[in-house]
Amino acid sequence: MLASRTVLLSLAFASATAAAQAGPSLLVTPAQLSTELRDPRLVLIHVGPRPDYDAGHIEGARFVQLDEIAAPRAEGALSLELPDDGALRGRLETLGISDDSRIVVVFGADWMSPSTRVVFTLQAAGLGAQTRFLDGGTAAWKRAGLPLVTAVPRAATPGRLTKAADRSVVVDHRWVQARATAPGIRLIDGRAPMFYEGPRMDMGGGRSHEAGHIAGARNIPFNSLGDDSLRFLPVDELRRRFAAAGIQPGDTVAAYCHIGQQATVVLFGARLLGHPIRLYDGSMDDWEKRGLPLENAKKSGQR
Repeated sequence: MLASRTVLLSLAFASATAAAQAGPSLLVTPAQLSTELRDPRLVLIHVGPRPDYDAGHIEGARFVQLDEIAAPRAEGALSLELPDDGALRGRLETLGISDDSRIVVVFGADWMSPSTRVVFTLQAAGLGAQTRFLDGGTAAWKRAGLPLVTAVPRAATPGRLTKAADRSVVVDHRWVQARATAPGIRLIDGRAPMFYEGPRMDMGGGRSHEAGHIAGARNIPFNSLGDDSLRFLPVDELRRRFAAAGIQPGDTVAAYCHIGQQATVVLFGARLLGHPIRLYDGSMDDWEKRGLPLENAKKSGQR
């Protein structure tokens, strides 16, 4: 009897845990957010072109550029790498973020992938459970008939962060090489198909991308997970697209792209479905600099 009760309690706890981690809670609608604007714990982060922010943003939203919460870009260094824990904590505190903050990331224009990169950065800082994403960004806010302002909020009172960072969500090339085809892990290339398949792409400025992708990776283009209004697709449709890439329930989704930005859209979609995630932060920028091998989908007959 005691054993049966223990099993039932364990199942109930697992069910409650799963419910608490339900993916859709990562998204907030304009209507929901509009009721929370006076919450003193709320921190709104706006990601997008500065002119777009200046023309109108949600009241209280603070403009943030990606390089403000990324490692300094030194000569020859990778683009858009996470800073060390101390530096990241300090930069987030200047935005008024504390342990009990409720953070909502909002994008302006069509800056969906830069904004999910900010969401990922907050997750790596240990703030994933209290960070949400305004589905559809400021365009959805305007469509809902809600007001925008041009006044820039006054400087935030510095916050205090003591939460431990979560660097388990960040992996390097060695992890990818060792686990790209391991059971329970699915490696996803989040770039557009023309980059995934090849041929070699001239990026201008003397830069180019080699043909193909990391062996074992499947392709889920980052821009295939939103609708025409840049809202995430319904969960059932996301699940169908992830399943088409071979992702099974419970799989860990590891993703990469050019520099670790577009892949965060894929990883956010994976979180909506309840998958554990990993980002190869260096992505193709790092992989190619190391001269590591690539596979061409057209030559191998992959889809």
